[in-house]
Amino acid sequence: MASHRRPKQPSRARVTVLTTAAAAAVALSSQAANAAPNEKPSKDEVKAKVDKLYEEAEHATEKYNGAKEKQEKLQKEISTIQDNVARGQEEVNELRDGLGLMASAQYRSGGIDPSLQLFLSADPDDYLDKASTLDQLSTQQVDALKKIQEKQRELAQQRSEASEKLEDLASTRTELGKKKKEVQSKLSAAQKLLNSLTAEEKAQLAEEENRATRASERDVLSANVPAGSGRAAAAFAAAQSKIGTPYVYGATGPSSFDCSGLTQWAYAQAGVGLPRTSEAQTGAGTRIYSTSQLKVGDLVFFFNDLHHVGLYAGNGQILHAPRTGTVVRYESMNTIGGPFMFGVRV
Repeated sequence: MASHRRPKQPSRARVTVLTTAAAAAVALSSQAANAAPNEKPSKDEVKAKVDKLYEEAEHATEKYNGAKEKQEKLQKEISTIQDNVARGQEEVNELRDGLGLMASAQYRSGGIDPSLQLFLSADPDDYLDKASTLDQLSTQQVDALKKIQEKQRELAQQRSEASEKLEDLASTRTELGKKKKEVQSKLSAAQKLLNSLTAEEKAQLAEEENRATRASERDVLSANVPAGSGRAAAAFAAAQSKIGTPYVYGATGPSSFDCSGLTQWAYAQAGVGLPRTSEAQTGAGTRIYSTSQLKVGDLVFFFNDLHHVGLYAGNGQILHAPRTGTVVRYESMNTIGGPFMFGVRV
């Protein structure tokens, strides 16, 4: 007969250990679940993320500016070509009308065989004059035909060129729309982060920026750096008159600016035409790689992709339109957020 043994019960010590471990696991799991939603980035962490987003937005802004400039250029070129085609077609129509009139005149005067016309003519001299006219009309017809052919070839080439530019324009408009969405997305993300700060934290960040700006102003006032040229001095003075003007991406003044919009506008007041984008403005003069050789009014470029530009103000300071949420102001070259690449003396 089989024996029935009672199952061995776990010891009191083992039960205690298992219970304690389970309770600890539940507690840790609960803490982890509760901690994640309540974690809030610090003010400095938010600022770092926002600065990065603004940098990316400015990079996209310069691409947007380039696409917008290309679009405007293409629109002007297409308009000019279309005007030329319209005028050319009018010329062709006039040549065809003239050819038709000549053909009608020749038919009316040359409908009878010339030898028979001469035989019937009462005045041979009169006929010879008419024959001379017929020869002249024939020459004009040949010339008119040649002109029509040349004009038609020219019009076909212009229409083809306009068609290519229209395709390029459509592509440029698509790129423009993408860059605009990219800028807006970056700015929206930055604003969302800023909204996560308390009123006190926002006030602290604003005060930090104000202190930095005041320090830069003092450094500029104490600087004794000459301007790169008379025009550079005039451009710098124009930019100074816009201190406090808000930054708006894609803006070229006079009531708002982005970085390259400010430098372009400032030099325009000095009678110098600069390209629209920061990258294009690098070719506006002589490059200067040493900060010690920079002079007031020189263009200064930052970041490896050259997406930020300002005007040198002396003592390691620049005058620029920094980013969304700021105004035209002085700032230390050390706080731009990207490396100084070189200056350009216009």
